[in-house]
Amino acid sequence: MSFEPIIGRYLTVTVQGRQQRIYVETAGQGTAVLCLHTAGADTRQWRHILNDACLTAGHQFFAFDMPWHGKSLPPEGFQTEEYLLTTEAYMETVLAVSRALGLDRPILAGCSMGGRIALQLASLHGHAFGGFIAIEASDFQPAWYDIDWFHRPDAHGGEMGAALVSANISPHAPDAERWNTLWMFMQSGPGVFRGDLSFYTRDDSLIVRLGRIDTAKTPVHLLVGAYDLTCTPEDAKRTAAAIPGATCTVMDELGHFPMSEHPAGFRPFFADALARMKVPADV
Repeated sequence: MSFEPIIGRYLTVTVQGRQQRIYVETAGQGTAVLCLHTAGADTRQWRHILNDACLTAGHQFFAFDMPWHGKSLPPEGFQTEEYLLTTEAYMETVLAVSRALGLDRPILAGCSMGGRIALQLASLHGHAFGGFIAIEASDFQPAWYDIDWFHRPDAHGGEMGAALVSANISPHAPDAERWNTLWMFMQSGPGVFRGDLSFYTRDDSLIVRLGRIDTAKTPVHLLVGAYDLTCTPEDAKRTAAAIPGATCTVMDELGHFPMSEHPAGFRPFFADALARMKVPADV
């Protein structure tokens, strides 16, 4: 019998006055990297990175399920409320988890909505992190679909969500990992994907904040898949151009969920991004 090196544990943090029980997975040693999953999914998207012996030899990765996602339960009393993620609650959650884990300016790596909030944190709380890897992230993406039908009594929200994102996976993705990625969306809790997309498609506050990011102190690197239909390479390039000193790489043969849908294709781009997170000693 052989166990994977990933260790999973729970911690409790307070976000906006409410206790949240958060599931966290970790692996490796060295520079801390805090990883954020996409909307409607969970930290299983990062499992290949946490199992990569070469990457974990020099980095300690932490990936956590946001409240309402994966193994992180909703807060007490959730049955009487509607889940709608906000920028403020999202940032507070990430900061609270980082503090609870005792991390000292970790690198923050987030994908999709996780990439968007990474840029928000870079603009407002850059001092708390050692660098930002924003994956499939842009300044703003208005909804090109109606998200209200994701939570209906006559439709399976998880299956509908998986169907929506299926076109955003690269045709080069291995079939097994394509379906593993879609399975996470199929398992999403009622209304959770819709609540995440509410944040992602309605908050345009990042646009005016991009110029505040100080990449001399906290490097910013954007990664975007060539087959991403919702955050296109043009979107990511536009966003990077608005951040003085930021860099951007288009990843061939990858889509919107690169670390999950095509881990072998994603790995070299992510390794390069980690190498860019070094700040000169005299800064």
